[in-house]
Amino acid sequence: MPDVGRLRGRRAFADLAQRGRTVRSGPLRVRYLAAPEDSSVGPSVGYAIGKRTGPAVTRNRIRRRLRAAVATATTPLTSGFYLISADPSAASAPFESLVGAVDNVVMKLAEMPR
Repeated sequence: MPDVGRLRGRRAFADLAQRGRTVRSGPLRVRYLAAPEDSSVGPSVGYAIGKRTGPAVTRNRIRRRLRAAVATATTPLTSGFYLISADPSAASAPFESLVGAVDNVVMKLAEMPR
């Protein structure tokens, strides 16, 4: 599995907002934008956990769990930009279900036409 980088920069987030595709699975919502064909950049992932989810401790816990779920997912991420957000149930969901949701989202994205 290629190394997963961090999603950085205002431009990447703006491109995701304008041209990205959104897929849901369980408590996750993933916005994805494929990398340009001529680039050799691997996957870049950002996490957006809103304040409605709970206090900072809960948001940080969800973010850590999502990072671990992406790292242990069996389906590899393709190159591109990912913005992963979660609802409050992700804090108490079993870890295996988070990994399954990540795998499910990646498979759905792979089936979508570019």
